[in-house]
This record gives sequence, structure tokens and C-alpha cells, in this order.
Amino acid sequence: MKRGFHTIMAAQFFSSLADNALTVAAIELLRSNQAPAWQVPALAVMFALFYVLLAPFVGAFADAVPKGKVMFISNSIKVGGCLMMLFGTHPLLSYAVVGLGAAAYSPAKYGILTELLPPSQLVKANGWIEGLTIVSIILGTVLGGQLVGTHIAPSLLGLDLPMIETGIDTAPEAAIASLLGLYVLASVFNLYIPRTEAPLQPLAHSPMTLVSDFSQCNARLWADKLGQISLATTTMFWGVGGNMRIIVFPWAAAALGYSTTQASSLAGVVSIGVAAGAVIASMRMRLDRATAVIPLGVAMGILLIGLNLIRDIWVAVPFLILLGLAGGYLVVPMNALLQHRGHNLMGAGRSIAVQNFNEQACILGLAAFYTGMTKLGLSAFTAIALFGLLVAGTMALIWRWHARNCILHRDEVERLLAIARTDKH
Repeated sequence: MKRGFHTIMAAQFFSSLADNALTVAAIELLRSNQAPAWQVPALAVMFALFYVLLAPFVGAFADAVPKGKVMFISNSIKVGGCLMMLFGTHPLLSYAVVGLGAAAYSPAKYGILTELLPPSQLVKANGWIEGLTIVSIILGTVLGGQLVGTHIAPSLLGLDLPMIETGIDTAPEAAIASLLGLYVLASVFNLYIPRTEAPLQPLAHSPMTLVSDFSQCNARLWADKLGQISLATTTMFWGVGGNMRIIVFPWAAAALGYSTTQASSLAGVVSIGVAAGAVIASMRMRLDRATAVIPLGVAMGILLIGLNLIRDIWVAVPFLILLGLAGGYLVVPMNALLQHRGHNLMGAGRSIAVQNFNEQACILGLAAFYTGMTKLGLSAFTAIALFGLLVAGTMALIWRWHARNCILHRDEVERLLAIARTDKH
């Protein structure tokens, strides 16, 4: 891998570690404040909100400014969201600001890979990035659970600054304060990310011009015979995955009687499987063979439905690892294929913004759907069953869609796959 790749990995690891620990702290803050039950899944809605609203702008911004600088600014916004949560702003609003930082961060994080590396290394690079991100999800979720738990929280609350009244009086507040250090550390790594040779693209001053440009990019990627399949697959994967990160908490409480701290450890189990699947895919899969993993999406939906039958932790752990394994092996090659097609069609930053828009819109829609079900009193088991049916059915349609493309547009599909095999930009 080229110089700078490991710096990008380090910056991503610490930023993602803080993001996932903050999710657990925000959940516990809502619970400690006796917030209505629907506000917990609403966290996913608020986090995804700016990904959707700002998609036309963050992609163009990432292409107009050096991507290391974009990542630094984005982490600074996340710090602002933490401070808002810490000093009394409603957790949902504060978490939305953290989502704003994440929305600006993502096009730069993934976009720089296509600028730094040739297509032949994209699957491997995505395997490393996704694997490391999953490790950060595991550790971050566990870290967040421990920071609000009975062992570490009292020690954090016992740390007093002389002559200063911090106003930090609860375990979630202490956890959030400690996570500020991780965001600062990620920002330090951002400063050392190298400039690539990719030319910067001018940023249009008119918002309507940016919206029009984004709409054209979105339509271009959906019209591409490989881009549309990879985009549909990753959109469904992250739409469900982004919500499962939240849903696992009420599921663990209902099925296993787990607390927030216990459920945070269980949430990391799925991520172990995703990390393993990502690493295996990075070693075994080629970019031009990425579409062969689509059937794993159907298997994921079936496995999700089976989760409702589990009432024993010793069955739940290997089952969740298997679920994650299928997801990790699915998403890494499809993500790499999508980045490759997007980079060839419109540029790295805009391509990732289009991808984020579709994926986060899916997260937003499914989160709103789940939040509505919770507000109506439906159980976590019902929600997971519906999610499983949705995933299996949608992935089966995508599988059929790709097969149809291979029949009706065979020459175009083969030409695009040949570009994936031979492109050395």
C-alpha cells in the first residue's frame, strides 16, 4: 500500500471508535433521563439526517478541498456535537450534529482511496478499511458500554478538576467527556494525511448548481449497469446494518434480559463476523467478480428472521458471528466496485456522496419505520422479522436484476468488467 494509507486507517479507527462508543453513551443518556422508548431508535434517524440533506454539498466539498483537511474539519464538528450533548442540549439534536460531521467525513475517507490506489488494490484496501472499521465498532460499542457501566463510571465521576465545576454528574456525561479525547486524537492523524496528485475540482457557489450537479451524478450512477447493482446492494446492506446497531439493544433486553452494558458487548459480536468476512473477501475476491456475492444478501435476510428464535447466549453468539460473516463478505467487494465505477463516472468525492445519500436515505427510512413501530407498541421481534423479510426479498430482486442485465446488456456489462480488470489509473 502507498504511503499515507496507514495514516488514513489510524484516523478512521479512532474517529469510528469514538462514534460507536458515543452511540452507547447517548442511548444510556436517554434512558437515564427517562426519555420515551421511541427516542432510542430515533438516534439512527438523527444521525442519518444530514447524510441525506447535505449529500449534494459534502461530495463537492470533498472534491474541492484536500481530503485530509476535510476529515479534520469533520472531526471538529463531531467534537462540537459531543460538547452540545455534554452541556444540556437534547441528545437527539446533539447526535444530529455528530451525524453532520460524519456526513462530511465519509466522502473524504473513501474518496481518497480511489485517488491514492489503483483499482487492483481497491478490494484489498476496502477489506482493510472495513475490517478496521468493524474492529472499531466492536471496541467502541464495548468501550461505550463499559464507560457507562458500574465499574468504570464511578472512577470517571470521581475525577475532579481543582477550582472547576464541570457539571458532569452522571455516568453517560462522564463517558461523553472522555470520548472527546478520541476525536482529538483522530484529528491529529488527519493533519498527517498526504495530498494526492488528483486535481481539486472547483466548488460551485450556487446551491442550486450543486443540487443539479448531484442529481446528475446520482442518475449517472443508477444508470450504470454495474454501478446500479453495487449501489442497490450496499444501500440495502447499510440501511439494515445501520439500524441493527440500535435494534440489538431492545432485542437483547427482550430475548436475553440484557442491560445496556451487556447488550453493548453482544452488539460487538456481529461486528466480529463482519470483520472476518471483510478480511476473507479482501484476500479472495477480485473486483471483476464482485457481483458473485449477491446471493449472500438473501442469506442475511433469512438469518435475521432466525434471530427471533434464539433465547440462549451460547446460541446467539455463533449465530450473530455467522450473520456478520455473510455481511462482511458481501459488502467489501460490492463497495469496492461501487467506488471504482463512481470514480470513473464523476470523481471520488461526488461518487461517495451519492453512495452515502442512498445508503443513509435507506437507514433514515428504515429507522423512521422502526421508530414508528416502537411508538405503536410493536415488539423488537416483530421489527427484526420485518427487516429480515425486507432484506431477503430486496436482495432476491437485485440478484434477478443483475441476471437480467447480463442477458439484455451483455456487451456493456462485459466491457465494464473488463475496465475493472485492466484500469491502472
